[in-house]
Amino acid sequence: MIVSAAMSLDGFLDDDAPERLVLSNAADFDRVDAVRAGVDAIAVGAGTVRADDPRLLVRSRERREARAAAGRAPSPLRVVFSPSGDLDPRARLFRTGEDRPVVYTSAAGLRECRLGPEAAEVVATAEREVDLEAALADLAGRGVERLLVEGGGVVHTAFFSADLVDEAHLAVAPFLLGERGGARFVYAAGFPQSPDRPLRLVEARAIGEIALLTYRRD
Repeated sequence: MIVSAAMSLDGFLDDDAPERLVLSNAADFDRVDAVRAGVDAIAVGAGTVRADDPRLLVRSRERREARAAAGRAPSPLRVVFSPSGDLDPRARLFRTGEDRPVVYTSAAGLRECRLGPEAAEVVATAEREVDLEAALADLAGRGVERLLVEGGGVVHTAFFSADLVDEAHLAVAPFLLGERGGARFVYAAGFPQSPDRPLRLVEARAIGEIALLTYRRD
């Protein structure tokens, strides 16, 4: 499982302005698109759906055509984690693309969810929360071997703290947000990726002014 994020030097995914802060550049967006094209599913949390209104599709026509030529869907399966089930059916994720997204929620969230069967498949994994291991097992049953998680900080924290992250792709912008910082890359939790068991740096390179850092779990 891969976590992918763009962040400021001090670990923020966004600032406090109403408009979404661009933390990366065109070359890095294309790199992320290539990573998307190589996975079986792309996942985000409900907060990212609300804040960014993403479509979670492979953008490059050539990559979409290459996937189709290999007998795969033009874009990976789209996944949302939402314990509350509070998702707007008008979000682009539920109105675009060739497939229905899969939403993993709780039993309580399933009862409150406003998404109809035409918008998404909604799966309850536990009574009050999303059981990540149950969700991953369900995804494996759908043929998902490579999952890309693109945010936000709550979801990153859950996957890292559960020791479910195999690889992390971090695009670091050359500025700090400080008191203007909004959502964070991760929040306080008990992380197994400690000084006693660090991740291994396998790549560090510049993409324009952006620093790309790739870490793997041994």
